[in-house]
Amino acid sequence: MKKIVIVDDSGMARMFIQRCLEAIGFSQAEFIEAENGQDALDKIASAPIDLLITDLTMPVMDGETLLTNIKSESTYTDLPVLIISSAVNPAREAELKANGALGILSKPFTPADLYKALHEFIPTT
Repeated sequence: MKKIVIVDDSGMARMFIQRCLEAIGFSQAEFIEAENGQDALDKIASAPIDLLITDLTMPVMDGETLLTNIKSESTYTDLPVLIISSAVNPAREAELKANGALGILSKPFTPADLYKALHEFIPTT
């Protein structure tokens, strides 16, 4: 069973992301929700995870700082991290990818957009 961490300061956004993930093939996944980057780091410290999806703009610790922290830990260097944001331009997207992000998905998005971003990680069983 895949463990997926969804990080966003909006509970509605986390719920929407989870519903989209379930619709595209992650219906059997275990979802772990976090309200900000620090909350996510605290939660993943105790359990291995398969995928992290994070917003960029959040209080306490933003998504870019979370990405930097995760990619600096040898345990998580290969962890796929998808960034979701309404405030990304091509230069910023290139910078985030250079820092280890799998991809950047612009808000608003559809389940089909999420599928395109994550198709290689979707369970086939």
